[in-house]
Amino acid sequence: MPAPGTARPFRQFVVKVHSRCDLACDHCYVYEHADQSWRRRPRVMAPRIVRATAERIAEHARTHRLDRVTVVLHGGEPLLAGPARLTAMARELRRHLDGVAVLDLRMQTNGLRLDDDFCALLVRERIHTGVSLDGDQVSHDRHRVRTDGSGSYDDTVRAIRLLGRPAYRAAFAGLLCTVDVANDPDRVYGALTELSPPRVDFLLPHATWDHPPARPRGGTDYADWLITAYERWNAEDRPLSIRLFESVEAAARGEHGFTEALGLGSPDLVVIETDGAIEQADWLKTVAEGAPETGYHVLVNSFDEAARHPGFQARVLGLDGLSSECRACPVVAVCGGGLYGHRYRSGSGFANPSVYCADLLELIGHIQSAAPAVPGHTVLSDLGALTAGGASEPGAVRRLVEAQLDLRHAMLAYLRRAGVGSEETWQALVRLEGPALDAVLADPMVHSWAVRACSAEARGQSVPDTEFLEGLALAAAFRAGRRLDVPVQAGGRGEVTLPSVGRLRWRPRESLQDDGVMRVGTDGRDVWRTDGEEVTWEPFPRLSVGGVEMRILAEPLVPPGGTPPDPAGGWRRALLAAWDVLAQRHPHEAAALAAGVNTLILRAGTTEPDVPRPPFGALALSRRETPQDLALTMLREWQHAKFAALRDLDEFGGTEAALRQAYVHLGVARAWHARQGPAARGQAVRWGRRALTALDAFAAGAEPPPPTGLRLAAAIEAAVAQLTLDR
Repeated sequence: MPAPGTARPFRQFVVKVHSRCDLACDHCYVYEHADQSWRRRPRVMAPRIVRATAERIAEHARTHRLDRVTVVLHGGEPLLAGPARLTAMARELRRHLDGVAVLDLRMQTNGLRLDDDFCALLVRERIHTGVSLDGDQVSHDRHRVRTDGSGSYDDTVRAIRLLGRPAYRAAFAGLLCTVDVANDPDRVYGALTELSPPRVDFLLPHATWDHPPARPRGGTDYADWLITAYERWNAEDRPLSIRLFESVEAAARGEHGFTEALGLGSPDLVVIETDGAIEQADWLKTVAEGAPETGYHVLVNSFDEAARHPGFQARVLGLDGLSSECRACPVVAVCGGGLYGHRYRSGSGFANPSVYCADLLELIGHIQSAAPAVPGHTVLSDLGALTAGGASEPGAVRRLVEAQLDLRHAMLAYLRRAGVGSEETWQALVRLEGPALDAVLADPMVHSWAVRACSAEARGQSVPDTEFLEGLALAAAFRAGRRLDVPVQAGGRGEVTLPSVGRLRWRPRESLQDDGVMRVGTDGRDVWRTDGEEVTWEPFPRLSVGGVEMRILAEPLVPPGGTPPDPAGGWRRALLAAWDVLAQRHPHEAAALAAGVNTLILRAGTTEPDVPRPPFGALALSRRETPQDLALTMLREWQHAKFAALRDLDEFGGTEAALRQAYVHLGVARAWHARQGPAARGQAVRWGRRALTALDAFAAGAEPPPPTGLRLAAAIEAAVAQLTLDR
């Protein structure tokens, strides 16, 4: 927590590009509540104010070494500014922030003026745009009307469908819906999801204790409404991201939320009005005339000066800034007291619970008790821990290992049902089920073979290397210390791999039997051929690293009949020194890596930039000159491995290559962040920016990312922001 008077940097800048609106919504906090300062403001932000705003944002980002800033074009209605002004503003912001920080440029609009030209502009200038829609026609037109009282639903939906077309989809950020308990939550939810937005934000209507929200049924109307929507969202397998619900779930897991309305995180938002005035969040207009004002202006003051204003300072106190009732509440870490403006009461100011306190308590309690597993394997609920790192990562990795084991069992079951391999071998595998077989299935080469085999079977092609199944059975028997012999093809390459254990080799030749099969057996301690064929046994080299035994593979592999090298020999000292670096600087990552990696693949060449990576459980390494460099490579490859494992369990979207890149860049940024000195800090900033740039590419894909992809992207963004806060 910053000391009193410390300026906490802003990361979100709401820029009021136009102060008027072409709707007359009766619940608008800008025009219909206590503060009426809009009447004194210029309609449009002048070019010199635009330039000064861009300069101040860049100055602030440079001062605080921000990797990324979010600028939201707002109003009134920002589209009233016209395409020329919006284009000029976007380019002015990018010009000043180029080389300083990544610009996440957004806009919130009622959408009425959107046409093909405007949508093309949004895509061209990379302005991610949200549209306000309150549900079906009856629900939306209850409040969002024109000055003549006519509804706006038809034109709004037309605009949303236009923005959702493939040519413009990259600019579609989602829908914003203000909750009205007079509307049917099922109808509202259905109308929103029917438009296939990438995200929906449900907002509680702005209210205070002096002007409380309408409660036609009394009690917890708003919680009941939201719970109905939440249950339907779950019943439909979460077809899109809903920020409020995901924020509650994230905060309950101890992660960063995605909305300032919840959680104890310090606010980082500031508003710049059309005249250049620097103000607090404009929902404070519901409190009193002048409530958001600070007295600062972009032509005169820096954002650091504004951040020291008492209004901003009052909101960086976290738990200490809440009322005694809030501090004693069991869900305070999730709720955070609710939206700051909703706490206001004449006489006591903001030292009160939220006017929606009872609703938030019921909603959070319901979500905590009723939240189903995240779609796909339950391990995906660990996305935050697998992204942010820290003490919770090793446990999350152990659950990821279990998920991968379940997946490999499932692939084997599929192959058995498809009739791949001999029934004798399958019966042996059934008898060997248990810890020994699980240890064999943990070998990454099992995953590689099973994926190839299942893919071939699904396409109606011949399954390759079916003798791998016999190797599985022999390896499990060997590990269990049990006798077993199985039929193996005698010809072919003249070898069979026993995953996690070693290889059997023999001289390729026509079988001694008519069916081309010989029997190979083990007594649990050794391996031999029962009919006299000479067999060479090659156990995999192993290396104990950090108290964990890992097997070693060298590439290229030795051809049949060649002499196996000792690949661990030349690497032993380098790996042990690199592990010491991990244990000292990254103890949690080292523990997680030890829990998830059992194989090191040593390559003579490079692993960069696009060399195929092995499946989860293995790290591919190439020689590095220093222990620090090798440790960095291990952390980078560990990110690749975790992403591959998560990708096996759920869909991340058509632009998942960009998401993988962001995830890997985050790991490199964290590695540099742990080093000392300005050069290391500079590298951390650069890699953090690369992660955020990759997230921009992910968000700009032609198809909307699925919920899991959105959750991982949000977790990466939060982790990068935390690295910035920690510097």
